[in-house]
Amino acid sequence: MLTISETVAIPDEEFEITFARSGGPGGQNVNKVNSKAVLHWNVTASPSLPFGVRARFLSKFQNRLTTDGFIVIMSQKFRDQGRNIDDCREKLKELITEVLYPPTIRRETKPSYGALQKRTQTKKINAVKKQQRQSPKGDY
Repeated sequence: MLTISETVAIPDEEFEITFARSGGPGGQNVNKVNSKAVLHWNVTASPSLPFGVRARFLSKFQNRLTTDGFIVIMSQKFRDQGRNIDDCREKLKELITEVLYPPTIRRETKPSYGALQKRTQTKKINAVKKQQRQSPKGDY
């Protein structure tokens, strides 16, 4: 059971985990042991995810999904399967946590009186500065 929050938990039966040989250093052992873990999870068919969370997940991570609606998470950071499985589950938990709550809507506010005063004062200073740069007008 992957527990994301008090209300959202995903049972292990929804995950499909496969293993393969991982790359990188490890000597001869790396050629014999399938330590890379690949986690497949069908986001669109998951009953564990609330509708709003699922909609936000699908829109935010649409580039990471397959055409069937699966998200594929891979880990080959560690040299044993168990730690790589835990790493895959942790990565998925972080992704779901990002979209767990809806984003807060920004309320428009007016600039403060002091900010308006400061802005007009700097505009006046710049206007005077530019007028002083001009050559005097008149008959000579």
